Amino acid sequence: MCLGIPMQITAIDGLVARCEAKGAVREATLLMVGPDEVSIGDYVVVHLGHVIERIDAERAAEAWAIYDEMLAVPAAESVPQPQ
Repeated sequence: MCLGIPMQITAIDGLVARCEAKGAVREATLLMVGPDEVSIGDYVVVHLGHVIERIDAERAAEAWAIYDEMLAVPAAESVPQPQ
């Protein structure tokens, strides 16, 4: 399963945005949204190296709250065990 990751744009160079989330920095293309649709400081959803959507800060925070909950569950609890 692939998830889109909420990130904040920290720089834009042509069709490439540098994005940051929780200390991780990634570059993502703007081919799917267009460089005129986003600005430095905007929150976006990055999926497979592409910015696919601009979102507001509240939605990004909500998504990260869910992801943090998922990451907090120990692996043994998250996978059903055979009986």
